[in-house]
Amino acid sequence: MASASEPMLDGAIPGPGGGWNRFILEFDDLESVVARLKADGVVFRNDIMDTPYGKRVICEDPSGNVIELRQPPA
Repeated sequence: MASASEPMLDGAIPGPGGGWNRFILEFDDLESVVARLKADGVVFRNDIMDTPYGKRVICEDPSGNVIELRQPPA
């Protein structure tokens, strides 16, 4: 299943303009990246989710574009 089609932890379902299209960036240590970005004021749509495909979280750039940050499974 593509991550853009999965609901968020709060049950929100992605739709046009709200999550179908996104950049995906991969990191080795997602928790530290998210902590740095939150300290810099980046807006996150959810908390880090632990999935069978690895950890991931959704944030927005200053224009509101959706960006998925991901850490592959160990």
